[in-house]
Amino acid sequence: MINISSIKTHMYCPMKLYIQNHVDTNENDDYQLAIEIKKLKIDIFDLIQKNMRKIKKDMGLVQIEQILSQNIDSYIKSTADAIISMDLGLNNEQINQIIDEAYFNIKITSLKIKQAMTILDKNAFAIIDLFFPNSMYSYLLKDSQLELIGMCDKIEIIDGKYYPISIKSSNPPLKGVWDQDAIELVAYAILLEEEFETEVFVGFVDYEKIGDRRPVVMDVNLRKGLFEVMREVKEITDNKKLPNVRKNPRKCDNCEYKDICIK
Repeated sequence: MINISSIKTHMYCPMKLYIQNHVDTNENDDYQLAIEIKKLKIDIFDLIQKNMRKIKKDMGLVQIEQILSQNIDSYIKSTADAIISMDLGLNNEQINQIIDEAYFNIKITSLKIKQAMTILDKNAFAIIDLFFPNSMYSYLLKDSQLELIGMCDKIEIIDGKYYPISIKSSNPPLKGVWDQDAIELVAYAILLEEEFETEVFVGFVDYEKIGDRRPVVMDVNLRKGLFEVMREVKEITDNKKLPNVRKNPRKCDNCEYKDICIK
């Protein structure tokens, strides 16, 4: 069974996937820390949604921001303390980044809510579905025939249609999405189609740093690309094929396996 996380690692660097599977014998907490941070961000998202119900159409922008921000600081602090107690390596820089992203999203959401209330002449409670459609979070998807499994960050359900959402804290490209993000998303789309016996034509990547949602069309070429990557992943994980990788200073200098890779 291929985990979509292995596909993402392969797209970033095939050698990193090889080392993780066949060389590194130490327990790596990075993956668990990433999961805990992602869960925290989802909880912040839910808290903002609950706060939105208190907003009235006659409120100003500053007041809207204040209401959306209620309990955000205390929740981030208490949850961060819990993650720190798990000894997963969460540091102050990461905590500050989570806080900055949360308040950036609150500012963007406040502007959109104010504009929507003005145009529709309704309180926020009446238009909440425009901003927070019916969703499932951290949904496990798997298909034994495809030998594929993964945890989708978010699945939005609108008018009976399913839309996979991938939430990223990384910097986005100038246009579109990164190839690895597109491949990850089409993997979730294919699993969604099998799970719910439906068709998925489009998914979205949410780049949190800039508060931007970018669409990915699930076309034939992207689907073919996924299956090609899956074949390469199986060669590395199952057959221990050593990949031929060109050095990329931007990636290699920040890789936890750079000393092993050099050897």
